[in-house]
Amino acid sequence: MTPKWRELADRLAARIRNGEYAPGQQLPHIRDLVEAGEGSKSTVHAAYKALEAEGLVTSSRGHGTVVRSPSPLKRLGISRYDKVKWRDGDEVAFIADRVASGRAYRRGEQTQTISQIEASATVAAGLGVPVGTIVYARARLVKEGDQPTHTLTSYYRPEHVEGTRLVDPTAGPAGRGGGYRVLYDAGYEIDHMREALFARSPTHDEGKLLQLPAGEPVVELHRTTYTADDTAVEFAIGIHAASRFAWEYDFQVPDSAKDRD
Repeated sequence: MTPKWRELADRLAARIRNGEYAPGQQLPHIRDLVEAGEGSKSTVHAAYKALEAEGLVTSSRGHGTVVRSPSPLKRLGISRYDKVKWRDGDEVAFIADRVASGRAYRRGEQTQTISQIEASATVAAGLGVPVGTIVYARARLVKEGDQPTHTLTSYYRPEHVEGTRLVDPTAGPAGRGGGYRVLYDAGYEIDHMREALFARSPTHDEGKLLQLPAGEPVVELHRTTYTADDTAVEFAIGIHAASRFAWEYDFQVPDSAKDRD
């Protein structure tokens, strides 16, 4: 037998999906649904929590339960790193995603915190240095308006970035063209990169920082950026709220047999 809270959640979800409740619209107060005979306070509360876990609504003190936008940001794959964007222009990666999604942005929606740390096993493997090597960590929190979308921490060998804007703690991207332009100007032109993605449950701190509803997973990104001679000039770890991005890749299909001819 289907629990009453699940039946109510399914009915509300159907009304959200058919547009009866529009993005940004507040759902009825719990007491109103109780008075309308939809169930007890605990039943309605459980239904709302289920909708929140499914990414259909957000709940916050003072704002109630509000329908979320159905259109996540396009998190571009290969094209977000097009050199014409950052070398010849000023469209850094997070801005490229906003442009592709038709969304507004402000450069200050990316914070920046700089520190020196001992490389963990993961960071050391990414940069190709011994564990415990002192490296720079450039941590960013990216928001869309007041809503956090993801964190991204880039790690660099000091000899690649010492004295550059990449170790300047000023908020926002690292100047015109962002980090890749800084590396380019320092003589390290990026040539190829490797990305790995996996989904997992967030830690308590990640959930709090990204303002995640209960039950929402995160997508963790590991990105290693190389020069043409295979020198790793950046290793980055990104933590993305799963419901706030749609990952998109457009690439040429390889033909290894043709390459051998």
